Amino acid sequence: MTGGLTKILLVKKGPGILLGLFALVLVLQSQLHLPSSVRQSRELIAPPEMMEHFVFGYNEPVADSLWIRVLQDFDYCDKPLNKNYCQSNSWLFRMLDSITELSPYFRIPYAAGGLALSVLITDVDGAAKIFDKGVRNLPNDWTIKYRAAYHYLYEVKDKQRAADLLTQAGKLGAPPWVFTLAGRLYSDSGELDLAENLLKEMKNSNQDPSFIKRLQDKIDSMKKSRN
Repeated sequence: MTGGLTKILLVKKGPGILLGLFALVLVLQSQLHLPSSVRQSRELIAPPEMMEHFVFGYNEPVADSLWIRVLQDFDYCDKPLNKNYCQSNSWLFRMLDSITELSPYFRIPYAAGGLALSVLITDVDGAAKIFDKGVRNLPNDWTIKYRAAYHYLYEVKDKQRAADLLTQAGKLGAPPWVFTLAGRLYSDSGELDLAENLLKEMKNSNQDPSFIKRLQDKIDSMKKSRN
């Protein structure tokens, strides 16, 4: 696929444009094969703001390349506030934000990327922004709304927003119990119910084990705090 894309670009664009386009991708991908300890010890490079103005119309190929890069460091937090929380405007958020600006209807950066921001590194503000963008650009995707509801309830502590998102998800085809859960969000049990149902959904969809373990840890912590 890369070879075919290169041939198309060579025909339609000059060498100067090609150099600029692929230099960025090469820089971002240059850290792919470094040991994890080395990657964690230095700041990873994120694309510049308004990246969509620098790709010469090749939004989708560049978005794909950036997504491949993101997958290598889904759990990377460049500015940890503590063991469990990452400072806002994280590297992961900036990568996902650039990808979704380049390709607004690219579903998985919202569904999986938003979840990574929320569950893996807990960039609360970044996750809310990515989920909001996903809800706005893909309004008929109930899974994104369902996952956004978890984030708004558990991390943002906005029960009204979470209930609204669950209700919308139910109307779009989510399991019927989301309506009951939406009504229970104003009780303490509702928060735990939503987290546990999200964990079940992640297991059923063969989600990455790192997501499952991190969410399970959060649920266990929630239960301990109530005992």
